[in-house]
Amino acid sequence: MVAGGFGVGKTTFVGAVSEINPLRTEAVMTSASAGIDDLTHTGDKTTTTVAMDFGRITLDQDLILYLFGTPGQDRFWFMWDDLVRGAIGAIVLVDTRRLADCFPAVDYFENSGLPFVIALNGFDGNQPYNPDEVREALQIGPDTPIITTDARHRADAKSALITLVEHALMARLR
Repeated sequence: MVAGGFGVGKTTFVGAVSEINPLRTEAVMTSASAGIDDLTHTGDKTTTTVAMDFGRITLDQDLILYLFGTPGQDRFWFMWDDLVRGAIGAIVLVDTRRLADCFPAVDYFENSGLPFVIALNGFDGNQPYNPDEVREALQIGPDTPIITTDARHRADAKSALITLVEHALMARLR
């Protein structure tokens, strides 16, 4: 799973790394979201995910990951329980300019027991906080990896997925 707050780059992440044309359930944002969806740091965003994004990547001959990007707004969180079923883990994509937006995803995965990693998505090369500062702010234990990434770049997204798979495998051995 790829989860996180609204406009953090989940759709971009899935699209950057998927070896198939990703399935996207984007809808045009309407005036109904005015005052609900914070567009302060989302540039000229005009669409939003209303169900999920779906992609696929082959990491190794016998290791294929199916990617599910979650919708970011809380009004769509009811779908997360279905999307997480069978998942090996999750990437919580974080925009450090809006750190509080990732709290619900972090809480969800901590409570579910699903292994997850925190991926700090740099926007325009901007990474105002380092992983240690984010770990402290989120009160995340040392066993949860925190990495930096750029959701637009395939190599970064693939590296984040490899980190997640390694973390999930280690969690199963504990």
